[in-house]
Amino acid sequence: MSRHLDIDVAIVGGGLVGSSAALALRGMGFSVALLDKGFCGAQASGVNYGGVRRQGRPREQLPLSQRSHAVWPRLRELIGIDGEFIRSGHLKLARSEADMTSLEDYAQDVADQGLDLELIGHNGLRERFAWIDGGIVGASLCAGDGHANPRLVSAAFASAARRAGAHVLENTPVTGIARNGEGFVLEAGDGIRLKARIVINSAGAWADRFAADFGEPVPLTRIYPSMIVTEPVAPVMTVNIGIEGGGIYARQVERGNCVVGGERALPLDDPDFSRPQGEAVLSIMNRTAEMFPALRHAQAIRFWSGTEASMPDRNPVIGFSGTTPGLLHAFGFTGAGFQIAPGVGEVLAELVRDGRTSTPIEAFSIARFNQDRTSHGSGAAHHPEPQSRGA
Repeated sequence: MSRHLDIDVAIVGGGLVGSSAALALRGMGFSVALLDKGFCGAQASGVNYGGVRRQGRPREQLPLSQRSHAVWPRLRELIGIDGEFIRSGHLKLARSEADMTSLEDYAQDVADQGLDLELIGHNGLRERFAWIDGGIVGASLCAGDGHANPRLVSAAFASAARRAGAHVLENTPVTGIARNGEGFVLEAGDGIRLKARIVINSAGAWADRFAADFGEPVPLTRIYPSMIVTEPVAPVMTVNIGIEGGGIYARQVERGNCVVGGERALPLDDPDFSRPQGEAVLSIMNRTAEMFPALRHAQAIRFWSGTEASMPDRNPVIGFSGTTPGLLHAFGFTGAGFQIAPGVGEVLAELVRDGRTSTPIEAFSIARFNQDRTSHGSGAAHHPEPQSRGA
């Protein structure tokens, strides 16, 4: 049986970006359909590490990250749960003098961005975080950062959007999008046809296909982060841990389980899916035991991976299409989208309503990859007129 929907905004991709945009748009009165080929939040948004950090981001992301920073403490009022969000602080460790210099340079570069970074030397680290191996040279602490449970948060945003009146269509792959007069026609699932004035492409690792359909190919690649969770152990980690230069990240939840990551999984024959590598899992656990001696006898109880979109400059694509009026993109967060996603949702809603946003996003324009196809780096020539509120 066919189904027809006539809406203001169709969002392709039900991850945390798409779901938060749907919720924000419903709050503005727009009619919205949120479509996902599987279950909302089941891909990168729901299987990531769960770090809620501003520290370490490229400077151009920080205004958007700060906007999201204000959203996380309000999760319960927004989506009905706190998502196990804890403002624990994010401690980035330096294993060498060169790494410490890098942390010092970063702190100086972003000193005007409100992160309030605290540089900690070797002796201070031993006094305040004695559970970290003594070979660490120093660290940078962002006390306002933290972590949360992505499996809860991502699905809860989609549920909140549904309660607010959005059409949430799961297991409904979009099979076609075409520009039609003043808007778009979408074909999806088994006989579902949608008409929408605006389309948001937030399809994650699959977003490049939709962008290419509108003449905007991008150098998106896929990455497959690999995570481990241990059995519950006595409280050890008091902060969310990162390493300058990468290699490991770790956090402990209130139940006592420690979540650890830092390696990549391997794609299966169907590259939509992946599986952790045995050697990589052992490598992460060995590094964890070396750096955090209290975890040397902790048992790993589960491994998992997911599929994420990566961009070569580490920055996402956010903003108006450079080729197609009414089309917005929001994808390519390169493993760092969890914290920033609620702010991205608000920005997308502002772009739909006002044709502009108060948050700087020029650095994220898709036109940076298609300079020969667009005449203006911001895509401004294709901004739609501010939209009236839907029913």
